[in-house]
Amino acid sequence: MISHGKEIKVFAGNSNIELANSICGRLFKELGDSTCTHFADGECSVSIHEPVRGADVFIVQSTCKPVNDNLMELLVMIDAMRRASAGRITAVVPYFGYARQDRKAKSRDPISAKLVANLITAAGADRVLTMDLHAAQIQGFFDIPVDNLFGAPIFAKHYIEVFGKGNDDVMVVSPDVGSTARARNFSMKLGVNMAIVDKRREKANQSEVMNIIGNVEGKTCILLDDMVDTAGSLCGAAKAIVEIGGAKEVYACATHGVLSGPAIDRINDSVIKELLLLDTVPYPADKPASDKIKYMSVAPVFAESIQRIYEEESISNLFE
Repeated sequence: MISHGKEIKVFAGNSNIELANSICGRLFKELGDSTCTHFADGECSVSIHEPVRGADVFIVQSTCKPVNDNLMELLVMIDAMRRASAGRITAVVPYFGYARQDRKAKSRDPISAKLVANLITAAGADRVLTMDLHAAQIQGFFDIPVDNLFGAPIFAKHYIEVFGKGNDDVMVVSPDVGSTARARNFSMKLGVNMAIVDKRREKANQSEVMNIIGNVEGKTCILLDDMVDTAGSLCGAAKAIVEIGGAKEVYACATHGVLSGPAIDRINDSVIKELLLLDTVPYPADKPASDKIKYMSVAPVFAESIQRIYEEESISNLFE
């Protein structure tokens, strides 16, 4: 008998109900009966409408826009489950907000990623399941187990089907030096070479100068990033690959499509042929659809991970 919970129960906040339902479908479970609303003054109100005593509870909630509301929903749901005597509580956070504030970039900066980790732990979560943290060291901010899944294998499977493995006409490109390790691992899965877009300001108040490290001339390039927020960096890198590097065409993929502000207009106006995103963050409801943006589901990976966590099996085997 599994000691930590007599059964799996999956609940969800308001951030990504569609993904939560897809995960439940893969687990052959019904989504847990709960409601997340707000009082007249904006305070979060959570009600759980079924017993969870002794259950292995998984709460699916991306901390995407509106970030603070979704984060508070997650914290209050965790607290409600703990007070209802859940056997174990796992916060399933496909997109972990505040992850970009993971260090002090200048004096008197907060380290908000650590603060959010403390809040989730203090609320009563026993473990966290997430995908493609902006910085891998954020796992160390938690005092509870953290399973960080990877989106690159999902993209790799897709592009191998499209271009084949080991195609000499294809190159993976890192949009900046900081994403080099992620791009290197991705290129190894595809069996192709990689390049790096190096950007810097040579003088104050002058625009960024971009150089391409690697020969992309005449190649089909795949830009890989962990997230697309305003899409400025991604579209700038794609432009440099074509105009400076002489690439034939540019595809792009990213795990988290935050798509803030002018992101969609920039993508539509860019040289990017197609942007492939995962559904860790839902498409903005207030933005027009884009023919260039396509989605793939992470539900199979999260459902398999939830099943393995419940059965105390290794998750790392998923990516070997």
